[in-house]
Amino acid sequence: MIKELLENFNPLNHLELWLFGASFIAMIVSMSTFPAIFNISEAKHLMDEPGERSIHAKKTPTLGGVGIYISLVVVITLIGGLLDTKILMLILGSLTILFFLGLKDDLLILSPRKKLFGQIIAAMVLIVFTDTRILGLSGLFGVTIMPYWLSVSFTLFVYILVINAYNLIDGVDGLAGSLALVASAAFAFIAVKIKDITMATTAVATIGALLPFLRLNLSKNKKIFMGDTGSMLVGFLVAFYSVRFIGSTQTSQMSLFFNSAPVMVLSIVFFPLLDTFRIFVYRLFILKKSPFSADKNHLHHKFLDLGFSHLQTTSFIVIINVMLITFSYLIRDLDIHLQFVLLLVIGTTLYSSLFFYNWLLVNKRLPKFLRL
Repeated sequence: MIKELLENFNPLNHLELWLFGASFIAMIVSMSTFPAIFNISEAKHLMDEPGERSIHAKKTPTLGGVGIYISLVVVITLIGGLLDTKILMLILGSLTILFFLGLKDDLLILSPRKKLFGQIIAAMVLIVFTDTRILGLSGLFGVTIMPYWLSVSFTLFVYILVINAYNLIDGVDGLAGSLALVASAAFAFIAVKIKDITMATTAVATIGALLPFLRLNLSKNKKIFMGDTGSMLVGFLVAFYSVRFIGSTQTSQMSLFFNSAPVMVLSIVFFPLLDTFRIFVYRLFILKKSPFSADKNHLHHKFLDLGFSHLQTTSFIVIINVMLITFSYLIRDLDIHLQFVLLLVIGTTLYSSLFFYNWLLVNKRLPKFLRL
């Protein structure tokens, strides 16, 4: 009876219940895992020590990524057999590679070279063995279908870029987790639209895993950080969703998002990429030092310098991120180059608005009725 039920069961016929179940399982597992993580962190002194670059005054556990990883493993193990098993198993393998890399970095510190090598292996496992890659860019910059070697190279670059972009923005309470949650929600919506049940399930499971973490990450008493473990995991998942979405739309010009997929993805990861590009340029050409050196010149640090709290900074960035995603979805039928230009101009303007406002205020060039 169970065998017949499983053979005839199609998640698409019970989509709302299926997605709710996947998210609920991940959330329950995540909630159940964090108390044990707190106890182990305190007993073994696995804490982030406040230092010169720290913006926190208390010792804080850094193993939030462990709870996120366990949640995803449980969901994939329990219900993955009814989906695209091959790709889910390889996702699980890649997540495991990044989990152990991140865990070692959180506990003992890992060299950037070893971390990069592990990220390349994790990405190549999916690119090569599932052929999940960016085939083209919908005509953006004249790029339609790319040669195989260029497609693989560009897809690998996207993985490394997005993984490390999420790692770089993990400097304010709730920021990396909230942006990953919004990205997962956006990709879950897109996956439902294009009937990609495997991506939709993984995306809602990511949401379920992140919700309990964010409640703790934003709390004052029982605070926990996701650490490199968590930031690499969510960065990898967002990169995977991006690659799978763009790649799946390029096989047919009749695809719902054929004319907009690259710009839609850019709107979803706009802030992490903007901050990464800005910080690299600033370090290389202004500070004249390695772009990989650590400092407090990220955009989120600049928001804190303006007097915003962690919650206000995260809220401002996330609200703009949601606005950009919505805007990108609404203009998806325009020429893709026009979409791209509009997104760049509006996105950069919105994220710069507070700095421009502060400059006008400091220089007394702001009308009285606009002064807060």
